[in-house]
Amino acid sequence: MGDFEDLIAANRTYAATFDLAGFDGIARAGVAIVTCMDSRIDPLHMFGLEPGDAKIFRNPGGRVTPQALEALVLGVHLLNVTRILVVPHTRCAMASSSEGELREKVSASAGRDASWQPFHVVTDQLASLEEDVRAVRSHPLVPGSVPVGGFLYDVDTGLVGQHF
Repeated sequence: MGDFEDLIAANRTYAATFDLAGFDGIARAGVAIVTCMDSRIDPLHMFGLEPGDAKIFRNPGGRVTPQALEALVLGVHLLNVTRILVVPHTRCAMASSSEGELREKVSASAGRDASWQPFHVVTDQLASLEEDVRAVRSHPLVPGSVPVGGFLYDVDTGLVGQHF
């Protein structure tokens, strides 16, 4: 348990003022965000949102994967999602390394061969963003009435720019 004591202590502090008890889990602001797992991204605050306002789906590169589409469909039909944002970011490791480079780095860190592990690198962020937005917009279970936007978050300025 010693490995997690700092986090458990922080949780106790958090729980002392916890005010989401009984909340039904819908997206109060009607927002869903697909973004990267990068720790420089604070998906709620970057759009002026608070806990409970949005559904967040994070993965390496912020791509719209089958799992992200599943989450978006559930969000739209069961969790009050009325707007969807797809938000990759600048200086993303998934967009600045090749799959071979990532495999080499992971192999070196792991001390064992990682050549079998797929890493879904992004060779062209804007083309991938356009493809992801198109995938959400054309999904048969995402109604055309739900706006879907593609944005690029700048990790050095905190600004987002809409691209699609």
